[in-house]
Amino acid sequence: MNGKSILVTGASRGLGRAIALGAASAGFRVWAGVRDQSYTHEWISTAQNSGLDLRPVALDVTDKKTVEEACNKIGREGGLYGVVNNAGITGRSFFEDYPEEHIRKVFEVNLFGPMNVIRGALPLLRANGSGRIVNISSIGGRIGSASVAPYTASKFGLEGFSESLDMELRPFGIYVSVISPGIIRTDIWDEDSRILPAARNPRSPYYEFFWRMERQVEGLLSSSKLTPDDVARQVVHVLQTPRPRQRYVVGRRAALAVLLRKHLPDRVFEKVYFGAIQRTMQRKTAGPVLPAQEEKAR
Repeated sequence: MNGKSILVTGASRGLGRAIALGAASAGFRVWAGVRDQSYTHEWISTAQNSGLDLRPVALDVTDKKTVEEACNKIGREGGLYGVVNNAGITGRSFFEDYPEEHIRKVFEVNLFGPMNVIRGALPLLRANGSGRIVNISSIGGRIGSASVAPYTASKFGLEGFSESLDMELRPFGIYVSVISPGIIRTDIWDEDSRILPAARNPRSPYYEFFWRMERQVEGLLSSSKLTPDDVARQVVHVLQTPRPRQRYVVGRRAALAVLLRKHLPDRVFEKVYFGAIQRTMQRKTAGPVLPAQEEKAR
């Protein structure tokens, strides 16, 4: 893989950082797209200390100017073989409480962002004569769930876009793949960042339902064995294999969920997969279920 360059978006930390390091360790020249420039020095230091070909590049997937500048820079320094669209945001709240501005932001980052990057990168990929586009989706791109309706909508859209794009680009030797991980404990799942202020409003008709559900989510997060490195290994496989598949699922739980979703009727699947969450949400309680911070303060 020496000499083959790839661009990883959202590489500042978490999953994107693991993907960038994994690809560099496999021999790729990695352009680590960072929106927050405070991470640039850290990436330079990591490259110097590890001997890996890691190059930070300023990139905000929602800003077409920075996308164009990043692609021009990469083009001047040897071209491009692959793009890994990892940048993404979430936000948990039942839909009626979900602020419209945050819905638009979710779509700008999770769906229109990858479109911006791909549009900017395609001339370089076609000039290369072959290439890979890897779009990081989620199990939420295959299965809807309460409290993340806009997020799952953006990921469903990303998967449909990827499927269509793959057919358009294969004549150029460019393969498009979607990787859908299960739940991974990264900072995107920290309670303070994942839960929107509207979900903390006790006057909301969804308040108790939401927080009962969040207790179940915390349990899933705590028991998850999936790591960013697991996803990074799958990304490297897609970048290296001659004919990658269109879709990959990472994690045993996620793979089982997709299998059940495929073969069970809708309501049966909901009962099997979301049964515990639904029972918790509907159960009568002696008092309100509170956010974790409020429970700790009692």
